[in-house]
Amino acid sequence: MNSETSTSPLPASASTGGSNAGADSVDGTVRRVAQRAHDTVDRLEQTVSAGSDRLMDWHEEYGGMAREQVRENPLAAVGVSFLAGIVFAKLFL
Repeated sequence: MNSETSTSPLPASASTGGSNAGADSVDGTVRRVAQRAHDTVDRLEQTVSAGSDRLMDWHEEYGGMAREQVRENPLAAVGVSFLAGIVFAKLFL
């Protein structure tokens, strides 16, 4: 090997014999970023959970109302379903 290829392109502080302070600050930064990401994921999970609970409540409330309407007016429910099917068929086919 010649002398040009044997020298390291990295600065002395980045070599194995240099100071470890740079690695500690990088490690601290990585830990802070990871903690913030973890906190953000926790907040997102809480938001999604609350939204899911609201959706389930809405589903139970309006689902019960729809069942009552179908029991009271079965012929009207079949007619509305038939018309909705025709509209969707015209839109998507």
